[in-house]
Amino acid sequence: MSKVVISEFMDEAAIAAELSGFEVVYDPGLVDRPEALVAALAGADGLIVRNRTQLRGDLLARAPDLKVVGRLGVGLDNIDVEACRTRGIAVYPATGANDGAVAEYVVACALLLLRGAYGASVEVAAGTWPRNALMGREIAGKRLGLLGFGAIARETARRAAALGMAIAAYDPYCAPEDAVWRPAHGPVARVTLDALIADSDVLSLHVPLTDATRGLIDAAAIARMPRDAVLINAARGGIVDEAAVAAALRSGHLGGAALDVFAQEPLDGQGGAVFAGVPNLILTPHIAGVTRESNVRVSAVTARAVRRHLAER
Repeated sequence: MSKVVISEFMDEAAIAAELSGFEVVYDPGLVDRPEALVAALAGADGLIVRNRTQLRGDLLARAPDLKVVGRLGVGLDNIDVEACRTRGIAVYPATGANDGAVAEYVVACALLLLRGAYGASVEVAAGTWPRNALMGREIAGKRLGLLGFGAIARETARRAAALGMAIAAYDPYCAPEDAVWRPAHGPVARVTLDALIADSDVLSLHVPLTDATRGLIDAAAIARMPRDAVLINAARGGIVDEAAVAAALRSGHLGGAALDVFAQEPLDGQGGAVFAGVPNLILTPHIAGVTRESNVRVSAVTARAVRRHLAER
């Protein structure tokens, strides 16, 4: 009987439906107990993770029987994919299963940060009636810049276009003749990286964390963004200089920012201190792609891929 270890939270109905007949070790707390995770991986044929389990180096070496890894999401920066390939370990991300959830998050953050009125409940309830201070901006007519134009960015573009935004994107891996630049909702402007940064009212990041993208949106890049622009990062921590974002918000150069991912995760009190008292900022705990609905989809897709791979061997 094949053994599958699941080290982070997952939809339990998907486990029951897709992994019946396997020996399943499901403990979402394993990610925070390294030695317990190593012990659980003894004799394990499969491992299912989210983004916090770092499957590389010693942990990978101590799972000698591993044949397949399921990733509850799409980013693979927490998995040594090359080492897995060398050992013949298949890696299956849940491609497409949470695209809509992330796209909704990006558009919702853009609406919240541009309008600016939605955080006024305390003041209104207290009778201060801060109406003149809360005259925000409409999303219609604003330019959305998408750094990276993969599946999630395209879903974001479709939703944003329906709200009247103009869409531009930079992605060196999408050829100029590619049909992705001519979707049904209207053409997407293919621009240079410099133009995207300089001309976007809302800049949303949709790239993996690589040597090329690490620190890409630093203080210099933020300084080139239009005054009052909004920055949204629901991609990967490390792409954005978090201290530079905080400084730009304090100075008033940026009109708002939403960060769902951080260079250090989980963000602790020391790491979060840089954001203390920063205005027009939304911080969320790497949750953009996780909704009740997407968790069901991601879990089912991942468990099914792991089951199929082990059944075929």
